Amino acid sequence: MIWTPKQRMLNAYRGVFSDRVAVAPEFWYYYPAKLLGVDMIHFEREVPFHQALKTTFERFECEGWGVAGVGAPNDQVEWKSQDKWLDEDTLEVRTTITTPLGELTSARRLSRDEPSWTLESPVKDLARDLPAWELVALGGDPDHPDVSGLVKAWNEVGDAYLLEAWLCVPFFDFYGGGRHGGFNAAVYDFLDPDLQPTLECLRERYTDHVVRTARAICTQTPVESLCIGCTWSNNSLLGPRLWRQWDKPVIKAAADEVHRHGRLLHVHFHGRCMETVADFAELGIDCVCPFERPPGGDVAGLDGLKQVAKLLKGRTTMNGNVHTVETLIRGTPDDVRREVREILEAFRGNPRVIVGTGDQVGRETPEANLHAMIAAVRRG
Repeated sequence: MIWTPKQRMLNAYRGVFSDRVAVAPEFWYYYPAKLLGVDMIHFEREVPFHQALKTTFERFECEGWGVAGVGAPNDQVEWKSQDKWLDEDTLEVRTTITTPLGELTSARRLSRDEPSWTLESPVKDLARDLPAWELVALGGDPDHPDVSGLVKAWNEVGDAYLLEAWLCVPFFDFYGGGRHGGFNAAVYDFLDPDLQPTLECLRERYTDHVVRTARAICTQTPVESLCIGCTWSNNSLLGPRLWRQWDKPVIKAAADEVHRHGRLLHVHFHGRCMETVADFAELGIDCVCPFERPPGGDVAGLDGLKQVAKLLKGRTTMNGNVHTVETLIRGTPDDVRREVREILEAFRGNPRVIVGTGDQVGRETPEANLHAMIAAVRRG
């Protein structure tokens, strides 16, 4: 039987053999924008993300995954944004968020060359801003989200690749994403004993919101897999102790709810991961990516991959491990083929593997290296 790209991904998530191993470079922003011939501002604002990925995966005739989200209408919040061009290549967007609990401000910058980044986050003074931010982030009704965009995208993608429902980020990333100062400010807050009760209560409310959103997606859409993303919530930055304390319980609650409905859960966990690979299997996460190689990650070569396979215990699928910089950008097709061979050897006889990349494929990546990666997997 010949499987479609989407079916190969789902089989791998479920621990079922396909006609061959799936190969899924993480095409996200850079390469789709390059293929479409548009700059990053146009890409972020005008191009449907799921369609850009479909074009890219079909162009390379490989498997892949992407996400589309749902919205929870919140009539207690009013958003107003103002655009300001700093020069012909740089746009600044300033946003004012009005709530019954106070006014918040944020800002981000967009460039024609790079994805947008945050300049100013809404939560600057905890006592003043955190209640309003919680109302903004969690005030919508998670039981009745607007799923129409997700379902439309899922239908348009079809079997071209695995389009997943974007569920959430871990709790630390949720908090840090709203906190002015990002990771630096957030990690000091998490280490402050006086703030522990506040953060624990917020995490409980966040967990409830995530679980209810997962339930709504599972009962109101046909989407097979849900995704939890990652910003700072990894061993390289947050570390395994704080991850286990603050983020693992949220992921467990989400996994339990998703599995209760017979759906799948994929977690993105970049950077170093070896200290928590056993946790992934314990939680029953269906797939984790991207298991990066050094220096950004700590899954080194064939021995590291064999250790990952052992720790996952056949419960969780590994996706990733081809180095996006040292191998795909700076290396040769032979270097790419060598890393693919290591991945296939480590997981030989184990269906829980997808050959992917150590995070996003850079736009300067030679096409020859991408074709070598895909062809090497097909040869097996």
